[in-house]
Amino acid sequence: MDLELKGKRVLVTGGSKGIGKGIAKSFLAEGAKVAVIARGKEALQEVKKELEPVEIIQADLMDKKERAKAFDACTELFGGIDILINNVGGSNGGKTMETSLDEFEEAIELNYLSAVHFSQLAVPYMKKQQYGVILNISSIFGRESGGKPTYNSAKAAMISFTKSLADELVKDGIRVNGVAPGSILHPSGNWQKRIDEDPEKMKKFVESEIPAGRFGTVEEIADVVVFLSSARAKWVVGATLNVDGGQSRANF
Repeated sequence: MDLELKGKRVLVTGGSKGIGKGIAKSFLAEGAKVAVIARGKEALQEVKKELEPVEIIQADLMDKKERAKAFDACTELFGGIDILINNVGGSNGGKTMETSLDEFEEAIELNYLSAVHFSQLAVPYMKKQQYGVILNISSIFGRESGGKPTYNSAKAAMISFTKSLADELVKDGIRVNGVAPGSILHPSGNWQKRIDEDPEKMKKFVESEIPAGRFGTVEEIADVVVFLSSARAKWVVGATLNVDGGQSRANF
């Protein structure tokens, strides 16, 4: 199946490791031109070596000015943008009453407002060419309360934003969708840390919480992202698709 992604200009935020890195790799395999933005210089250099000819851009995506500069760097490299993958994110804090308001604000800035900002930056380019795809990486916990409250809240906002922006832009030839991963295992992720700390506890977690009987992989998320970004998914608009091996309890 030809996904018609050859030559498409793709930007992946938080693309130096984990799911973001896997998404970048899958787009490159389809012949797309890919730039990744991340904060860590060392991780970016590793990605550059591993995923040549990927372009790398260093920026702190908590900072509005740095986000704008990073986006401009991408469009200067490629002469525009066709596909934006809002992937950057992270989890902080603990229970609501044990978490400061500052931590909630940080989670919203990184997980949600960065996606809003990059979308606002990308849309004028996409409107001009009457084509574009924005894909937001949220979480199954944006629909239920399995993660930390800071993270859940930010990802819930992202799911709602995905639908509202999709309805706003579809007449301009721009499709907006989302992917909500379940528990995904990769070397730099929290699940690997938890396995290292208590493998027996994590074995029981998988048995009780994931009907498929295992953690998901980065490649399984990336495959769905690439498909949703392609012309083969042209009638999918405003959807956020769970990719979780049945883990989610939300029946909608």
